[in-house]
Amino acid sequence: MPTTTTQGVTVSVTTNYLPDYSSPTQEHFVFAYKITIRNNSELTVKLLRRHWHIHDANSPVREVEGEGVVGRQPVLEPGQSHHYMSGCNLKSGVGKMRGTYLMERVANGQEFSVEIPEFTLMVPFRLN
Repeated sequence: MPTTTTQGVTVSVTTNYLPDYSSPTQEHFVFAYKITIRNNSELTVKLLRRHWHIHDANSPVREVEGEGVVGRQPVLEPGQSHHYMSGCNLKSGVGKMRGTYLMERVANGQEFSVEIPEFTLMVPFRLN
């Protein structure tokens, strides 16, 4: 499970290929990923924005930016975690994602960037 810690905030990722939503003959491969964000710092933090780099083996790099995650801007007290699921589609069935979250320390409004670890998206039949 890819995991990184930046300024006391730990981000972990797990992924799944979704064959029921994919159509390999039409070059459409769908993946779900679950993100866990844990605040290991001593201060309350709020997730403001996300910025993704999506690498698909057969396509140019896509960038996705926006407020919060899945329509939310979670606030995490020290020791708390936030989990969410999202998805990504690829044309090749092989790719990777990485990114950052813009976070804020609630007490003083100071913003900082948290790394989202790079993770691989690969259909199982490509592993052999």
